[in-house]
Amino acid sequence: MNRIFAGKPAHAAPFDQGVAERREVRAAVARFLIAGFAALVLVAVPVSFWVQAEAERHALANARDITQRLADNVVGPLITDQLLARDPAALELLDQRLAPWLAESGVTRIKVWDEHGRVVYSDIESLIGQDFEQEEWARELLEGGPATATFESQTEAENEFEADIGELVEVYARSASASGAPMIFETYSSGDGVRREQQAVLMGMVPPMALSLAVLQLTQLVPAVRLARRMQFHQAARNAMLRCAIEASDQERRQIAGELHDEVIQDLSGLAYALESEERRGPLELQPVFVNARTMLQNNIRTLRAMTSELYPPDLEELGLKASLVRLEAPLVERGIHLTVEIPDKLVLDRDRAVLLYRVAREALVNVSKHSAAQSVGIRVWQAGQRTQITVSDDGVGFNPAEPRTEGHLGLRILGDTIQQAGGTFEVRSTPGAGTSVTATFGMAVPAVSFAGRHAAATSRQKTSVPSAMQA
Repeated sequence: MNRIFAGKPAHAAPFDQGVAERREVRAAVARFLIAGFAALVLVAVPVSFWVQAEAERHALANARDITQRLADNVVGPLITDQLLARDPAALELLDQRLAPWLAESGVTRIKVWDEHGRVVYSDIESLIGQDFEQEEWARELLEGGPATATFESQTEAENEFEADIGELVEVYARSASASGAPMIFETYSSGDGVRREQQAVLMGMVPPMALSLAVLQLTQLVPAVRLARRMQFHQAARNAMLRCAIEASDQERRQIAGELHDEVIQDLSGLAYALESEERRGPLELQPVFVNARTMLQNNIRTLRAMTSELYPPDLEELGLKASLVRLEAPLVERGIHLTVEIPDKLVLDRDRAVLLYRVAREALVNVSKHSAAQSVGIRVWQAGQRTQITVSDDGVGFNPAEPRTEGHLGLRILGDTIQQAGGTFEVRSTPGAGTSVTATFGMAVPAVSFAGRHAAATSRQKTSVPSAMQA
C-alpha cells in the first residue's frame, strides 16, 4: 500500500512548526538584505563611472585653463620674428622661460605651430621646422574656436616621442605671436594627475553615499522583519481557514452520502423488492410495466450508490493516496474506460495537499466519465524539491477552452478557486479530438509537522493561473 504519511510523535509538531516559521522569517529577511545589497551595487557602479567621468572633465578643464594662460602670458610674447627665423638666442630665451613648467607642472612636451602646420618651437629641437598636415580642428581653432583637451594615447605622426608614454592629456590652445600672427600652442601632460583627481573625487563621494544607502537599508530592516512576520501570520490564518473549509466540505459530503445511503437508497431498494414481488404475483399483462419500472429503479439505485462513493471522501491516512485514487476506477470500468495511476513510492505531503490532489483526480475523472468518451485515462503524481504536481489526462474528444463553458459545469472552476486559495496553480488544456489534461501544482516547504501516520508540510505560495474557460 502506498503511504503518504509516516513520521514522528505528535508532540514534535509545535516545536518543528515554530522552527519552520523562524526559518521562513530568516529567509525572507535574507532575501531582503540580498536585494538591498544588489540595489546598492547597481547604484554604486554607475555612480562611480559618473564620478570618474566628471573628475576627468574637471581635470581637462583645468588643463585647458592652465595651457591658455601659459600661451597668452609666457609663450605668445616670446614668439618673435627672430624665433620664427630660428634664431638660437630667441630659442634659448624661450627654453629658459618654459624650463620651470617642464620641470614642475607635469607638462612633458610643448609645441608651437604656425597657421601653415609648421612647428616653430618645441622642447625637442629635432621637431622644429617640420611640417604636418593641418586638420579641420586646427583651422577652427585658428579662426577663434575654443581650446580643446583630450585624455588618450598619442599615435599620430607628430607624436613619435609620445607614442610609448601611454595616456596623456593633450591640450591645443590658440595664441598669437608678438606681431599678431595666429599660432597654436600645444602641450602634453602626464595622465597621472587626471587619475589622481579621479581617485580623490571617487574616494570622497562613494564612501558617504555607500554609508547612506547602508544606513537606509538597516533602517528598513526592522519594518521588513515585521512585515515578513505579519505576512506569515496572515498566510497561516488563510491556511487555517482553507483547512476548515476543506474539512467542512468533507463533513458535508459525508452527511449527504450518509443520508442518501441510509434513507433514500434503502427506501428505493425496498420499493424495488416490492415491485419484483408484484411482478411475480400480478397480472401477466402488467408484467412488462413492472419489469421496466424495476429496471429503471435499480439503475437509479446504482447511480445513487456511485454518487455516494464519489461524495464520501476516503480516509487518506488509512488507505494512502494511491489506494484512494484506485477506488475512483469503478464508475470508469462501467463505461469501458481504462485507468492507470502513476505515483512515487516516497511521497511527502501534508493532509491538506493530499486531499486537494485527491479532489483534482476525482473531479477530473468525473468529467472523463461523463463527457470525454475516452478509452483510457491516466493519473500521474510527480514531486521534485518543493513542487508537487498531479496531471490527469485522457484520450477523449476534448473541447475548445475558448468557447463558453456549458451552464452548470462548474466543478473544475470551483476546484481551481480552491487550489488558488491554497497557493497552487491550476490549468486545463484541451484540443477538440486530442483529449484533455488537467494539471495542478503545489508548493511544498520542508515538512514542519510530523506524527504517527502523517507528515504535514508548510505551505509555499505560488502564483495561480486558472483558465477563463474550463469544462466540468
